[in-house]
Amino acid sequence: MSENMNVEEIFGSKAFTVGKMRERLPKGVFKEVRNVMENGGELSLATADIVAKAMKDWAVENGATHYTHWFQPLTGITAEKHDSFVTHPDVEGRMLMEFSGKELIKGEPDASSFPSGGLRATFEARGYTAWDITSPAFLKEDATGVILCIPTAFCSYKGEALDTKTPLLRSMEAVSEQALRIIRLFGNTTAKKIVPSVGIEQEYFIVDREKYLQREDLIFAGRTLFGAPGPKGQEMDDHYFGTIRERIGAYMKDLNLELWKLGVTAKTQHNEAAPAQHELAPIYETANIAVDHNQIIMETMKKVANRHGLSCLLHEKPFAGVNGSGKHDNWSITTDTGINLLDPGDTPNENIQFLLVLACIIKAVDTHADLLRQSAANVGNDHRLGAAEAPPAIISIFLGEQLEDVVKQLVETGEAAHLIEGGKLETGVSTLPDFEKDATDRNRTSPFAFTGNKFEFRSVGSSDSVGLPNTILNTIVAEAFCEAADALENAEDFDMAVHDLIKEYFTKHQRIIFNGDGYSEAWVKEAERRGLPNNKSMVEAIGALTTEKAEKLFSKFHIFTKVELDSRAEILYETYSKTINIEAKVMIDMAKKQILPAVMKYTKQLADTVIALRDAGTDASVALETLNEITAKLAEAKYALKNLEKAMEITTRIQGNKELAFYYKDAVRNSMDNLRRPIDELETMVDKKAWPMPTYADLLFEV
Repeated sequence: MSENMNVEEIFGSKAFTVGKMRERLPKGVFKEVRNVMENGGELSLATADIVAKAMKDWAVENGATHYTHWFQPLTGITAEKHDSFVTHPDVEGRMLMEFSGKELIKGEPDASSFPSGGLRATFEARGYTAWDITSPAFLKEDATGVILCIPTAFCSYKGEALDTKTPLLRSMEAVSEQALRIIRLFGNTTAKKIVPSVGIEQEYFIVDREKYLQREDLIFAGRTLFGAPGPKGQEMDDHYFGTIRERIGAYMKDLNLELWKLGVTAKTQHNEAAPAQHELAPIYETANIAVDHNQIIMETMKKVANRHGLSCLLHEKPFAGVNGSGKHDNWSITTDTGINLLDPGDTPNENIQFLLVLACIIKAVDTHADLLRQSAANVGNDHRLGAAEAPPAIISIFLGEQLEDVVKQLVETGEAAHLIEGGKLETGVSTLPDFEKDATDRNRTSPFAFTGNKFEFRSVGSSDSVGLPNTILNTIVAEAFCEAADALENAEDFDMAVHDLIKEYFTKHQRIIFNGDGYSEAWVKEAERRGLPNNKSMVEAIGALTTEKAEKLFSKFHIFTKVELDSRAEILYETYSKTINIEAKVMIDMAKKQILPAVMKYTKQLADTVIALRDAGTDASVALETLNEITAKLAEAKYALKNLEKAMEITTRIQGNKELAFYYKDAVRNSMDNLRRPIDELETMVDKKAWPMPTYADLLFEV
């Protein structure tokens, strides 16, 4: 980017924004499009044709030759099939560039080759993509050329959702409908829609690409399967918010530029806690657009890193012994007139609407803690959650001292008569201003924390789509709103009824509130005493999707059918098994072909040294002791390798996705740990020049 480039001018230049539609569409057509975007419905085919032509003309002006329905199947990443704008030549052989409304609205990719959990068989290949009119189309530019990307939902021929967007859009409508019932109770008749807003903080690691390509585990598994801690990690806390190194700064500069052009509001960037770890955060957006943009962010991070001779690692735990990466999902709900329902105001103890909304969310999270936990479950996150660096696997809510005190007063006396104030922060320096403190501190160990006017769901893994977590959040809150509205809409004395309901919800569900240290062992015991679920692994968490409670919840609001839930559980079990299978095979390959041969070669050098020292009549005891220690560890590693191979052989005889996933968790993962242990110890004993791959010190500090 040139020094004098105007960010305001380039922002959104590669996105077909509402502003561009206003410029390029006839007034009547634009009005119809805006009405559908804001209120739902379908465009007429004539209008769709006009929109498609305007979109195509804009894309072609910017160098596009192809378009794609860009969708998010159940792989966790995005998918695209490119079609050119060219049509059959005319009689004079001239090529025409056309794009119809029908092509804009509907696409037809093969549905059988994506994960479907049994929803689609190979002989049932038809699937449909449908344009999400509320999410801006954008231009992707790389070596392939310029491609017009149209965000779409992805469904099977029979209508089942095969993606993350369709359920999310369903859940957004559900929570809007039920939240409107709540605010109508308090006299708000102007709002027509309530929109979930999301801000997603994205953590990631950056390493040198040349070193990355020397690590088979990073290439195939996205994380290091072997690796001893370096002499320095993050114990000095000097990387967090530290000065950004120039090479990383140059990468961040180009990343911001690419994202701004695509209409992504990249705002905050900084070094994270672990060496080579960083974070990017955009500004809040409507939930489905935020989810789309987060996928764009992850794709762009990787693409721009390659240009700089770097590799971006989005795995939740690419390096043992230092912090892993999460994705903090900041969620709130706001009316289309701009009122945030999670804004407590200056006197939250007197803000009855806020207290009811808060009570409903607390009820929702307590009732469906297992589902919320499941929404953040993936294979990589098993290494991170509860590892004294991230929220525990136990779901709880942090409210802060002020709101916790309000809840306590209401539970104990039925009235919140007073409010803890923030007070004034006095710096003790005459040239620095004193200022009003917030009424509560923050808690970085809480998985679901209230942070002023939103909840921060901190459990989500860095590589994961945030589609499901927000679908779950929207749906469970919709249910709580629905039940509250059912109880209050026909109440004879509304004021008394809402007071009693708030107290009832706070009383019944206060067990989910915890303001203390989520990393402590004491909390694990206390949570068990309270009866809170503690699903420590992805495999244990999957079952939450197929309970009778979950089926009732999702069917009530038409988010998932039982078949769709069952399919997702099957996909998750399969994904877990396949991921661990790949990791185990990579470990076996690296151990057999790289590490053990390198160590054996090094032991020969040591043995030769021992012989040479003895022949020279010199003391060879140190060399011999070292040789014996390494040989013992080599034998331990060889034994562990054989056990891992045996464990992998057994996987071929296990029937059933669930049973296989649990075997991978309990047996194969244990065998992998047993192989890693002696090999990591060998790394600390063998000459660095003899070690066959870059070490943690090379990867984390030499960027």
